[in-house]
Amino acid sequence: MPLVKPFRGLRPVVGCAADVVAPPYDVVSAAEARKLVQGRPWSFLHISRPEVDLPPGIDPYAPEVYAKAAQNLRRMIAEGVLVREPSECYYVYRLTMGQHVQTGLVAVASVQAYDADRIRKHEFTRPVKEDDRVRQIEALNAQTGPAFLVYRAHAEVDGLLADVAASPAEVDVTARDGVRHQLWTVRDAVQLGYLTAAFDAMEALYVADGHHRSAAASRVAAARRGRDPAATPDASSEYFLSVIFPHDQMQILDYNRLIRDLRGQVPEAFLERVGTRFLVEPSESPVHPAHPAQFGMYLGERWYRLTLEATRVPWDDPVNRLDVSLLANELIQPILGISDSRRDDRIDFVGGIRGLGELERRVDSGDWAVAFSMCATRMEDLMAVADAGEVMPPKSTWFEPKLADGLVSHVLD
Repeated sequence: MPLVKPFRGLRPVVGCAADVVAPPYDVVSAAEARKLVQGRPWSFLHISRPEVDLPPGIDPYAPEVYAKAAQNLRRMIAEGVLVREPSECYYVYRLTMGQHVQTGLVAVASVQAYDADRIRKHEFTRPVKEDDRVRQIEALNAQTGPAFLVYRAHAEVDGLLADVAASPAEVDVTARDGVRHQLWTVRDAVQLGYLTAAFDAMEALYVADGHHRSAAASRVAAARRGRDPAATPDASSEYFLSVIFPHDQMQILDYNRLIRDLRGQVPEAFLERVGTRFLVEPSESPVHPAHPAQFGMYLGERWYRLTLEATRVPWDDPVNRLDVSLLANELIQPILGISDSRRDDRIDFVGGIRGLGELERRVDSGDWAVAFSMCATRMEDLMAVADAGEVMPPKSTWFEPKLADGLVSHVLD
């Protein structure tokens, strides 16, 4: 089966996209979602965060939440707000955030390729979140949140997507966060065939964001195979909704760290211990690390620049050479005593989109003792980890801009 293929997308009817498009379900809280849907009856949050239409405080994993999502999807289809393409298509999707532009392909990707690790992962999933996405897909009989995939830049494919995007967009929406979302439909048989063949010739795709969505799609496909052994390999459930961008257009921001306490150490003793592993230099301004193996540290209303000696970096190890690993292995674990950043509530993570001022604010509040600023993980490093069959430490990447929910969904026939 092909690595990716076109599909009959479920989309907002012409003129309704601005009323429908919503942020991804997992970047807004329930309270934020309730505010965002006020006066917006067609917001896709009624489907992706259906608890907004149920009493406050409801368990987001309660059966009635998934039932409400299905009811809202049926309502939006019945009212003609969402319509399904009459034939299979690809879509070109462009995101613009300030000066940053990235152009990718909306397609459905092969579950078989995902299971065989031709669509490569770099993170573990959490069972509760994976279970949630399985229930959502089954309740809706549709995949409404795309996985965010990456391919190694390919001049001909990139050029074709750019050519399509040179014409006026069918959908052109600027979201509340200022990100512009544009969409074009690819219906030409020659272009469809070329794109399918070009992607099929690629060695691999990579999951950038959406590990829970893709893992859930795999589980749904396996369950449906079990219920219907006669199902064909090209059944719609054997593919999952994806947006696929070239790796050299991706924008990864830093993912910074906060630590609640110094493990009983006074600041002077803590600084002395850090100095046994890092070159420590005071800074008059917030520290944006200039290169890998360098970090900023905010402690006691002062910034410091921490630089790790190059001889301490295992450059041939794709996981342990990452800055997130270096900080954990050289400082957070041995000096601050945090060995499991997935479960330890003494550590928190702040996306670089919030700026270094957010680190200062939270430390100055007294709730956190020290903050660390990081270099952003490079896309090449992410792919190297995935190619090695390894996983990255938690909270290693923060991708911006985010995909929108509601532009295109994948109905399971």
